[in-house]
Amino acid sequence: MAGAISALTLAELITGAAATDGGLERLHRQELVGATEATFETLTFDSSCAHAYRRVYAAVMARGRKPRGSRAIDLMIAATALANELPLYTLNAADLRGLESLIEIVDLS
Repeated sequence: MAGAISALTLAELITGAAATDGGLERLHRQELVGATEATFETLTFDSSCAHAYRRVYAAVMARGRKPRGSRAIDLMIAATALANELPLYTLNAADLRGLESLIEIVDLS
């Protein structure tokens, strides 16, 4: 395996493929999901992630930002990285501002 992916990220990829209307685009996305699953270990959101989420949640609140709503899954993904002591590779680094003291955030955008 080349690395790891959060089960929550995998769920986003799977639902993104299912939500596509076009047949060719859906097929392409499904192939991407299959390649992702074959390449990366899937990290579950377990009790250590749940405890790490408390720290992530508190850090976001301390910055005056809302940790709920559409941001919640991204923060759970961040908690997965924190619990597993891994860097978090993302295209949405701006959504994770304030977490730099907890985890290494690698901006891929």
